[in-house]
Amino acid sequence: MGATEVKVRHMRQLAEYRKGILSEPPLRNLFLELTLRCNERCIHCGSRCGEHENPPELTLEQYKRILDEVKRDFGAKQVELDITGGEPLLRRDFYDIMGYADSLGFRWGMTSNATLIDDEAARRLFECGMKTISVSIDGLEPTHDALRGRTGAFRAAMKGIHALIAHGGFQHIQITTVINHRNFGELPAMFEMLRDVEIDSWRVINIEPIGRATEHPDLMLTDDEYRCLFDFIREKRAEGYPLTYGCSHFLGTEYERQVRDWYFLCNAGIYTASIMANGDIAACLDIERRPELIQGNILRDSLKDVWRDGFKVFRSDLSDLNEKCRACEQCEFCHGGTHHSWDYDKNEQRVCFKGILF
Repeated sequence: MGATEVKVRHMRQLAEYRKGILSEPPLRNLFLELTLRCNERCIHCGSRCGEHENPPELTLEQYKRILDEVKRDFGAKQVELDITGGEPLLRRDFYDIMGYADSLGFRWGMTSNATLIDDEAARRLFECGMKTISVSIDGLEPTHDALRGRTGAFRAAMKGIHALIAHGGFQHIQITTVINHRNFGELPAMFEMLRDVEIDSWRVINIEPIGRATEHPDLMLTDDEYRCLFDFIREKRAEGYPLTYGCSHFLGTEYERQVRDWYFLCNAGIYTASIMANGDIAACLDIERRPELIQGNILRDSLKDVWRDGFKVFRSDLSDLNEKCRACEQCEFCHGGTHHSWDYDKNEQRVCFKGILF
């Protein structure tokens, strides 16, 4: 049996597994958006963070109640907490919230720009139980600073990464890079720079037409750049470097399983839920924040009930909403693609690699 046939068999097994769990999907990852405040203003931010001076936030006591309920209803060992923002470390009670989560037995990791991490912060993060962290580095220094709207952002982030490495004890330190038309040509130079940094993995994702990125269409990748990007990832992985593409998008049989550890599956509402900074319950935080996609609010609704009875839009195939998708021979594996790049007004996928990669 050839490699393509093996992949097709695996993807069919995954599709059958997905069907089987949709009636009672297991919550595995709960994202907590602690704040929409940010000390950077990234031009590609999907959540448009930093646009409001005093955005709504849940209190420490509210988070304690939420964490108590999640442990009671789902089990602290069954659900991993993924902490994000904005920049989570802007909260003065950050260590109180996460220390409480740790005391309940939750495993947790964080997404951060790392600009607020020094030796003391690295120590406190370790002490309150942080296991993993993903830090955004979006190009060489001038490009990173320009994309993040802050002079000195690159140096501050790298200083934070080195503080985490120097402390030691964290299970996984990852750098995430959003590749766009502006920084695409810096991929080889970034590889040379990061190969000497003692991180555990480098996660590369393409810029998405969401959030503030919709105001910068010139940053979207061309078809040739997409192909070169995936060839680059595949080549470096074959050499043994811990480079991976993100979870987004079905890539066709040639690239699936070659550029990341497993096959495409949009986890939104199947394995993943989120609690937004204002308490709204949603799926993936990158998904457009439309009223019909919000499943409830944690201040009035039980996450257990919402997870059991809600999320219906995420537990059916997006391809059912689009005739072109339904007719595609790959829809049994793609299911219409990922929710965060779906256009819910036109009912069509904004990012589809058919005709580009397969």
